[in-house]
This record gives sequence, structure tokens and C-alpha cells, in this order.
Amino acid sequence: MKEGFRQSMAWLHTWSGLLVCWILLLVFCAGTASYYRNEITLWMQPELHGAAASEVTTEVAAKVAQQAMEERATGATRWFISLPGERNPATQLGWSKPSQPGEKKRGRRGNFHSEKADPATGEVLSKPRETRGGEFLYRLHFDLHYMSAIWGRWIVGFCAMFMFVSIISGIVTHKRIFKDLFTFRPKKGQRSWLDAHNVTAVLALPYHMMITYTGLVTLMFLYMPSGATAAYKGDQDAFFAEAFPGRSDERKATGVAAPLTPFAPLVRQAEQHWGGGKVERISVNNPGDANATVTLSRASGRDMSSKQPSLEFDGVSGKLLATDGDALPGAAATHGVMYGLHIARFGGPLLRALFFLSGLAGCAMVATGALLWAVKTRQKQAKALAAGKRASFGLRLVEALNIGAIAGIPIAFGAYFWANRLLSVTMEDRPKEEIACFFGAWALAAIIAQLRPSRAMWRMQLAAGAFLLASLPVLNVFTTSSHLGVTLFLGRGPVAVAAFDMVVLVLGLGLAYAAFKLKPLPVKAAKAAPVKPAQTMEAA
Repeated sequence: MKEGFRQSMAWLHTWSGLLVCWILLLVFCAGTASYYRNEITLWMQPELHGAAASEVTTEVAAKVAQQAMEERATGATRWFISLPGERNPATQLGWSKPSQPGEKKRGRRGNFHSEKADPATGEVLSKPRETRGGEFLYRLHFDLHYMSAIWGRWIVGFCAMFMFVSIISGIVTHKRIFKDLFTFRPKKGQRSWLDAHNVTAVLALPYHMMITYTGLVTLMFLYMPSGATAAYKGDQDAFFAEAFPGRSDERKATGVAAPLTPFAPLVRQAEQHWGGGKVERISVNNPGDANATVTLSRASGRDMSSKQPSLEFDGVSGKLLATDGDALPGAAATHGVMYGLHIARFGGPLLRALFFLSGLAGCAMVATGALLWAVKTRQKQAKALAAGKRASFGLRLVEALNIGAIAGIPIAFGAYFWANRLLSVTMEDRPKEEIACFFGAWALAAIIAQLRPSRAMWRMQLAAGAFLLASLPVLNVFTTSSHLGVTLFLGRGPVAVAAFDMVVLVLGLGLAYAAFKLKPLPVKAAKAAPVKPAQTMEAA
């Protein structure tokens, strides 16, 4: 009975992983890159590479930002200020102007303007090229693209649930889970792929379980709304107001002009209230009005929760009106920690790097699992293939999808970054064109793989991905004065840009090594093999 249960778990593990592995691979790749979405966005805006972060305090940066907004955002109804930090060298200024007559009837919310400014002087920095940058990859990993966000989240949640089942069943299936962590037998065909799958799965097993479970929890109100609907009789606003209490309703403008209180003392008071926690965002409602309010939000990194506390002040007198997030209810605190674990904004550079490496291990786990199924199935059909028969439709389809996903996704990432530098800066809808290059390159790789899913196709697509990624540092040399060489030898330029170049170079060299290992087999070995080596990765 025990053996039968283990075998049933092995079957469940295989199919729950295989059926959604290609979407999961995209989600894992995009989600892993999202740990550095700020750095990716900076790399994709070379106009800002020369804007090194000024050594100014948050009080000074807030004072300078207030002066800049008073000069440029006259008549605005809302101000949004993001102060510089370790990962954001510039001050981000944004404001909303009142809607013009007739716009409210069409559902428009008025004009929004934004710009980046020097935190020490308030001067506008060179306008960077339009791009979604790392934000596109972040949204891709749970919203997908070219579809409704709700549909995308349902699809990703469905795949995440399958993955969670696959992880649990995989743990049950393993008889020697700890021994598998230290076992890898190269050049052993199917056994090598099994060892690679086991090592990448067990090595980061706590991370895999955490990231899958917390990913589902973050959207639990979408997937399981019945409890709240029944308890609150369909009144979702009442449910969220009680589960995640916030500030009272915003005060409406009176139309009476009044000067705005200085931001610097408010910043000082907020940071003292938080015991040294830095202010990251400042939002102002009705600036210049007698009913103005100023809200200061704490920067992430103090704790694991994604729900950062904030203070609300009267915009004229500077009096503290309300605090939010200092003591959350149990449900809100739990949800905040779960979400915070998933996005890992609480971590410093070392912990973020560990999460990134664990994410890469997750990508390898999904990829090797898909390859393992194809290798095992091809071995089962070895006699038929040796007799000259074709591979089954299912095997051919899986092998083609493996090439299109495992080798095609790096091609898509490389095409996205190349498009960022090669497309005209003045192009209309430029961010959409960059994203179109991402999916266009991926679609091309997937279609070509369907035509001939062979060993040569693996080599060609892996080599293409290796070239697109490994050559990005060279492309950076010709398109900006802040690149890897300048940072390494002259000590100038943003470290984030140099780090991006190093990472894509290492990933590109890894793909190049994989393509090299798939070089054509000697004729003698090819004749002796019972399986056609041109149509499998087993010999690698």
C-alpha cells in the first residue's frame, strides 16, 4: 500500500508539473528578474546613467522637491514625490492637474505629469527614453500580457496551484531527498537529467515552497472570495475597510488659498516616530488649499511586511492628523508579511542576490523537469525510433515546446534589451514596440522549433540566446558612456549598470557553454546509439 501511494504521487508529480511547465518557466524567469526591476529600468534608461545619487539627507531632498513642485506644479490637485534611495538615484516628481471640461464624462482622470529631478538642486534631469523597463517583467510574471489582468492572474494562479501540488508530491516521491542534494552523475543520460532536476529542486526547496504559497496568498481574495462575500453580504468595500483599515476619507478642497507647510520638519518628525526609518514617498492632496494634507510613507526594508506605515499631516499647520500601519490587525499583518516575503523588498543586497539565485534554481528545476519527461519518453520509444518510425505526436510536441520555452525565453529577454537601445528614442508608443519585440522574438523561436525539434535546433537557439545576452555589455559600450569598463577601471558610473552587464554576460556564457556541449556527436557514436542523437538532448 505504501509503495502504491508513492507511485501514485510520482504520477501526480509528473503530470502536474508537465502540463503547466512552460508557463511556469516564463513566470519564474520574469519573477526572478523582478528582484532587480529598478536596476533593469535604470539600465534601460541610459540618459540617467550619469545622474549619480547625491549625498543628501531625506530632509534636504524633501525641501528641494517641495520647491521644485511649487514652481512647476501650479494648479495641481495632487503631488507625488518619491525621494532618492539606495536603488533610486533621482527624485521622482509627479502631479495631477484638474480635468478639463468634458473629460469627466468620458471617464478620464485628468492629465498626469512626471519627471526626474536632481535631489540636491531640483533641476530636471535629461528626459529618459520611454520604456516599461523592469516594470514590464514584474507585471508579466503575474498578469501575463495581451489579455485582461484578471484572466492573466487566474491563469498564473492555476499554474501556481499545479506547481504547489507538484512540489508536495515530489517531496513524498523522494525516498532519499537529502542524499539527492549532493548527488550529480554527469554524462549518464536520463540519470543525469534526474540528478539535475533533484539538485535544483532540493537545493532551494524552502524558497520554492515559500514563493509558490505566498504567490497564491497575495491573490487569495481573487481566487477564494466566497468567505468574505458570505460574511459581508457582498459588500467588498466593507470587508476591505475592516480587514485593512486605513486613513479616513480625503478632505475636499475649500477653494481658499493657503501656503503649504514646509516638508523638512514633517520628514524629521516622521523619521523620529519610526525610530530612524526613512521617508520614501510624499503625497499631497489639494496643495495650496486650506484643506491640504501631506502623507509621508516609510521606506521598505525595516521589516518583512509589504505594508509600510505612513503619517498624515495637515498641509497648512503641519499638525499630525493620523497614523496608519503602526499596529495592524492580525489578518492585515499576516497578509503583509506573506506579500513581503514574495516580493523581498525587505532584503539587503546579499539577501536579494540569494533570492535571485534561488529563482534561477527554480527556472532550472522547471526546465530540467520538462527535459526529463522528454528523455524518458524517447527512451521508451527507442526501439520504434531505431526501426525508422517517427516519434509520437506527444513527444514531438513536448520537445518542440521545450526548445521554444527553455531556449526561446532567453532570446525574448535579449531581444527586449536590444530593442531598448536600437529603437528610435522618438518613436511613438515606444514601450509597446519594445514589448512587441520581446513576444515577436519568442514567437519566432517557438514557431521555428515546431518545424524541426532537433539537436541542431537546440544548438541554434541556445547560441542565439547566448549572443543576444552576452553581447549586451558590448552594446552598452556603444550606446552610453557609463558601462562595465568605466565602472571597473575608472570607478565611475552606476554600480547597478555594471552589475546588469555582468549578470547578462554570465548568463550568456552559460547558454554558450550549453550550446557547445550539444556539438554534433562523432559518426561512430551516432551509429552505435540506439536513439537518434539529432533528435534528443539525452546525449548532452
